[in-house]
Amino acid sequence: MQEQYRTVARAGEHETEINRSRFICALAPAATEQDAQDFVARVRREHPTATHNCFAYVIGADASVQKAGDDGEPGGTAGLPMLQMLTRREMRYVVAVVTRYYGGVKLGAGGLIRAYGGAVGEALDAVGTLTRQRFRIATVTVGHQRAGRLENELRAAGRTVREVRYAEAVSIEIGLPDAEVDDFRRWLADATSGEAELELGDEAYGDA
Repeated sequence: MQEQYRTVARAGEHETEINRSRFICALAPAATEQDAQDFVARVRREHPTATHNCFAYVIGADASVQKAGDDGEPGGTAGLPMLQMLTRREMRYVVAVVTRYYGGVKLGAGGLIRAYGGAVGEALDAVGTLTRQRFRIATVTVGHQRAGRLENELRAAGRTVREVRYAEAVSIEIGLPDAEVDDFRRWLADATSGEAELELGDEAYGDA
């Protein structure tokens, strides 16, 4: 798995005008290819009179799925430069749709490539991006007497406490980067006099 990847912080839009043509770039996070396709379809429904609704998306932390479409623009002048902008910025799990309302002035192939790629780049800057880091879901199990203090110490140490479950013992679920597992084991043993147990679970991604 990739150690980290970047994605958009939220869904959003950014509009620019080039030689009287309007270029509206809509961005959204997309967990799956179906999510991306649904977003493209939604934007097309929202702009039924647009001259073009071109798209690009990248799915997977390793960018395993990449698709782009020109929607009637000359081949390679719209979807591809949009996709190249996403991959150049190392964006993942993201979909972009650039809606064009033609303004009467032809831009030429070079102008279209700059316009569509630029619209995505400007939208990324406007909407904002974030980095998601790979981590392992880890469960710390400890007795009730130590649980409250340990939870506070975990938070004070900058650990993200994902969930706390109370049963015969208390289970505290945290996100733990692989590189920090050994150091955390030592810290946990010191903090609880060896009374806590650590169980490592599945891998996931969270905000870095």
